[in-house]
Amino acid sequence: MDILLSTAIKAAIEAGAEIMKIYSENFDVELKSDFSPLTIADKNANAIIENFLKKTNIPIISEENKQADYTERKNWETCWIVDPLDGTKEFIKRNGEFTVNIALIKNNKPILGVIYVPAKKILYYGDVTQGIGKKIALKNHMFSINEYTSHFENLKPLKGDSSQINVVGSRSHKSVATEEFIDKLQLEGKQVELVFMGSSLKFCMVAEGKATIYPRFAPTMEWDTAAGHAICNAVGLKVLQVNKSEELQYNKENLLNPHFIVK
Repeated sequence: MDILLSTAIKAAIEAGAEIMKIYSENFDVELKSDFSPLTIADKNANAIIENFLKKTNIPIISEENKQADYTERKNWETCWIVDPLDGTKEFIKRNGEFTVNIALIKNNKPILGVIYVPAKKILYYGDVTQGIGKKIALKNHMFSINEYTSHFENLKPLKGDSSQINVVGSRSHKSVATEEFIDKLQLEGKQVELVFMGSSLKFCMVAEGKATIYPRFAPTMEWDTAAGHAICNAVGLKVLQVNKSEELQYNKENLLNPHFIVK
């Protein structure tokens, strides 16, 4: 197994184990400068992941870190992009729809992606260079090569030629533009079923064939999407900027993503 992928998987699972310790306790919620929530779980998970990834000598962009200036970042051919706890709102609600996201970026494109779902002990990963996307159900918050080789499912997206369209949307970030997008599909004669989900699990739902399309017409940051983008690319899906034929790019000067559609 590739050393970088193995490192990212171990980091995500160990961070997930720490998140679940805090999940079962009472914890305080802070508000960051953008009024998004922050918990001790975000901070502890970030420290664990950094401890793993720093050993690779590849620079890290994480939601919970002070970002390096773009004058430095623009010279990075390769970097990690991390969200140590994606779906903090879902974590606070204790609905289980939160993830650990780790992606490896090369030349502004995701090439590896790991998403761990701590509440369900489910691991997703994608290797774009090999065209491999897998889902593994773990017995506990540990990872063995036996589980990697025998307890996995290959991710298989739905074919896009069906009249039935399953649209996955954000549970906490709904938008008028998304409703208009769905209305347009229905006017085209499609039968649309809408499913709501938190965090990067929306990418996973499309990658494993539980949804057809994921339109995002609300703000996201690069750490929200990079791991899911890699997993989707690994199984032949695209993460396209709205009204463009280009996919999302990473390690940009502005880490805010444009609106996008996964299909």
